[in-house]
Amino acid sequence: MQKSLQFLDYAVFLVYFFIVAGYGFYIYRKKKKSTADTKDFFLAEGSLTWWAIGASLIASNISAEQFIGMSGSGFAMGLAISTYEWMAAATLVIVAIFFIPVYLKNKIYTMPQFLSQRYDNRVATVMAVFWLLLYIFVNLTSILYLGALAVQTISGFSFTTCVWGLAIFAVFITLGGMKVIGYTDVIQVFFLILGGLATTYLALNLVANHFGGDGVMAGVGMLRKLAPEHFHMIFDKSNPHYNELPGIAVLIGGMWIVNLNYWGCNQYITQRALGADLKTARGGILFAAFLKLLMPVIVVLPGIAAYVLYKNGVFQSEMTDAAGVIKPDHAYPVLLNLLPVGLKGLSFAALTAAIVASLAGKANSISTIFTLDIYRHYFKKDATEQQLVNVGRIAIIVACIIGVVVAPQLSNLDQGFQYIQEYTGFISPGVFAIFILGFFWKRTTSAAALTGALLSIPLSIVIKFTMPSMPFLDRMGWIFVVIVAIMVVMTLLDPKSKNNPKGLEVDGSMFKTSGTFAVGAILVCGILAALYTVFW
Repeated sequence: MQKSLQFLDYAVFLVYFFIVAGYGFYIYRKKKKSTADTKDFFLAEGSLTWWAIGASLIASNISAEQFIGMSGSGFAMGLAISTYEWMAAATLVIVAIFFIPVYLKNKIYTMPQFLSQRYDNRVATVMAVFWLLLYIFVNLTSILYLGALAVQTISGFSFTTCVWGLAIFAVFITLGGMKVIGYTDVIQVFFLILGGLATTYLALNLVANHFGGDGVMAGVGMLRKLAPEHFHMIFDKSNPHYNELPGIAVLIGGMWIVNLNYWGCNQYITQRALGADLKTARGGILFAAFLKLLMPVIVVLPGIAAYVLYKNGVFQSEMTDAAGVIKPDHAYPVLLNLLPVGLKGLSFAALTAAIVASLAGKANSISTIFTLDIYRHYFKKDATEQQLVNVGRIAIIVACIIGVVVAPQLSNLDQGFQYIQEYTGFISPGVFAIFILGFFWKRTTSAAALTGALLSIPLSIVIKFTMPSMPFLDRMGWIFVVIVAIMVVMTLLDPKSKNNPKGLEVDGSMFKTSGTFAVGAILVCGILAALYTVFW
């Protein structure tokens, strides 16, 4: 198996690189006069179209954790891991209808800013620090690690070279601000989907040919015949992966906490839509929901194909480490190495696009929170627009350097995607409780919100180690219920909460949608119902 790129692969990759870099530089030069403005640098206010918002949402979300981590989980547990993608499509519809109007009406630019307006600076600062730590040490670092692992496997370059290369490329894109990120993400998504589909096509053809068939549909049929256990969305308790995806809870339990927190209360994601008007923001989010439906075809099916091939004697050595332990996260890079010259370069470009776009989006969010919610509030309240942008750029560089240094420490991971989900889930229940009560219950007090913020991590740690058999999605669901109950009791016991001056004005007219949006939303939900019915 060829573990390096050939001349034609490099040529294809360089075409991708120069298109992205060149277009990013063009956007930067075209909008250079406004890059000293914080709203433009951090939000690209008013300049992203619906298709740019939707593409940027997906480009920033789909990264090494999906291509490598989710594909690895597809190898290990099958189609069920797609629930993160398909439930996200439904979640995006909810966010577009109920969350975005609240943010836009209150002119929210960052999540800590919302917490400061709705509660107080204590809650905003605590959560800003939590988010910075999570984004840098879990998200940014894991993306760099998984991305570098994949690039190393495909190209043959050293892990260190790959980590630094990805970080530098991401910094180059990010320093131009959200406008550059948003529009280059459209190109990134094009390469991501095109290259991803090429890899899926190859994987399914490999399966078909290995068993005497021909074509993609024959490959899908072989997968369902040879690995039927990998085509169930809802696990029962006898399934060895029940702890990762605990049965019906993925539909009515903790999975909603994961998705609503990620898509609705996450600076990294919502930032794409906060600079647009309501109609444009909703259109972009709905576009992202449709793209989400496609993602399992690109990232999960190749993992299942790798599993079937591995079980039938193909690339046995490539899927295990030196000690003979199976490494599911090797599945996608191994498949890429089977691609013919040229097509391998395209898929390599797709993988790089996913990694770099996600790194750029994450770095920009880290920069936004640090600059607008930490630096401006506590270090230099009278900072000029240009000074804030400069600090933001320095924060981007520092965050990426930290990520590069910490990334190698994740080398003992088995399934990177599950690592990210579990440890992000340490703060998700508290965050979502604070936001949902802050949105829709005027009485919720700052003291209750601060308590909820501070309880999430300790409760998660206590339950993880005292009840280790509890699936982490169930743990998140119960912690959310406990935190909401505590916040409600604290609020009701506070007589001042009856006339809370910081309660948001929310009325039904905010949530009305256009006919076009309603049709699209119904279509998304119908497709999801069909998928879960077929693969239950």
